[in-house]
Amino acid sequence: MNKKAISLISGGLDSALSTKLILDQGIEVVGLHFTSPFSSRRERVEGLQAIRTANELGIRLILKEKGPEYIDVVRNPKHGYGKNMNPCIDCRIFMLRKTGEIMADEGAGFVVTGEVLGQRPMSQRRQTIALIERESGLESLIVRPLSAKHFEPSKPEIEGIVDRSKLSDIAGRGRSIQYDLVARYNLKEFGCPGGGCLLTDAAFSGRLRDFFTYEDTFTMLDVELLNTGRHFRIRPDAKMIIGRNKQENERLRSLWAVPYTLVYPSGFQGPLGILKGRVDTEVIAIGANIIAYYGKNRSPVITIESNDGSISRHEVERSDEDPERYKV
Repeated sequence: MNKKAISLISGGLDSALSTKLILDQGIEVVGLHFTSPFSSRRERVEGLQAIRTANELGIRLILKEKGPEYIDVVRNPKHGYGKNMNPCIDCRIFMLRKTGEIMADEGAGFVVTGEVLGQRPMSQRRQTIALIERESGLESLIVRPLSAKHFEPSKPEIEGIVDRSKLSDIAGRGRSIQYDLVARYNLKEFGCPGGGCLLTDAAFSGRLRDFFTYEDTFTMLDVELLNTGRHFRIRPDAKMIIGRNKQENERLRSLWAVPYTLVYPSGFQGPLGILKGRVDTEVIAIGANIIAYYGKNRSPVITIESNDGSISRHEVERSDEDPERYKV
């Protein structure tokens, strides 16, 4: 085994500290960050924190897309979901298996993670950590510098590549020890704990669950739409998304593309929407009533326009049906 490691860099506090503890032992470290279609809006706006973390640590960073395979993991996780649509155990196994492939390509001997025993209720319990390591194919090749002394020595520790005495024994959800280490190393580039994955968000998860129930093909545009506006399942084969404010209306307009249908009010103020699926007179009528409801239009006839590549005008009778019944 050589003195080279692949370290999983999330951009968070724990992975930064774990990497630093290994670097301080004179071991070459290459960072690895998995990008996800389900990353938080904050991360997409501010850019990848992992890049800034790797730059501060002075290490090379590999960016790896989770890709279409990961969608299958999210759709059908072997080990189930957390509180929402977050398949944390299967996600961890997926990433470590991919890490094993990159470890071989890079000629690295082991993997470093920022795991802390007992910090996360689903994926960082002792039995779960053992299961993840076993199913990833990396048994005894994972070093967890922050919690190392709570586990049996890994192969790099046994062989003396990593000095176990210089590793830590942190456990639980508190972070006071980590912040003491941050002060000691004067680290500044790390993100706040939590909030990095849309799959842990209840509203997003509800929309994704609906999507997996009624739709087959999944694209990056679908992720953007799932994270924008109000959602309505009009029929099993038709869905509508409308903006909640001016910014979301503009966002939906910028995201719209054929074969989806853009719909918007004519002669009154109201939200803009996108229709997906089979759009017929029934769907247009329900969609118009939804737009009128949120636009506070009480006229007996609702006028909207649609654009599916060509613009059409529709006059629809008001319905007393509550649009909330369709809401996802």
